[in-house]
Amino acid sequence: MDNEGQAVAVDADEQDRSDILDNYRAQLRAMLDGDTERLGDLLTEDFTLTHMTGLLQPKEEWLAQMQAGQFDYHDALERNVSLHVDGDTARLVGRIVTDATVYGARANWPLQLTMDLIRVNGRWLASRSVATMW
Repeated sequence: MDNEGQAVAVDADEQDRSDILDNYRAQLRAMLDGDTERLGDLLTEDFTLTHMTGLLQPKEEWLAQMQAGQFDYHDALERNVSLHVDGDTARLVGRIVTDATVYGARANWPLQLTMDLIRVNGRWLASRSVATMW
C-alpha cells in the first residue's frame, strides 16, 4: 500500500526474487532449528544435496541424518548471495560461514551453496543444492 492506502503493484520479477530469498533463508533457519519437517517443505521431493566432500545425498536421507543428530547446525552467517531467475527456474549462489557438528566433529566451514529452484504450484522450492568451500 502507498501512503494513501492504494494498492501498489509489485513487479513479478521482484516478487519472485523475494520469494526465492525467503525460501533460502527459511532453509537456513530450519537447519539451525533442526526443523526437518519445515526444511523438507521447502524442498522438492526429488531434491538432492551434494556435500563439500562430493557425497550426493537424497532429501530423505539428509533429513533423516539431521534427525539422528549426524548433522547439527549451530550457526550460519550469510556473507553474500546472488540470484538469477529465468521464468520458472532460478539459480541462487549463497556464501555462508557455517558452524556445524557433522558426524561428531564441530567446525566452521566457509560454504558456497549453489542452489537450483523451481516454481511448483506457485511456490519456489529448491530442487538441488551443491555445497563447496570458498
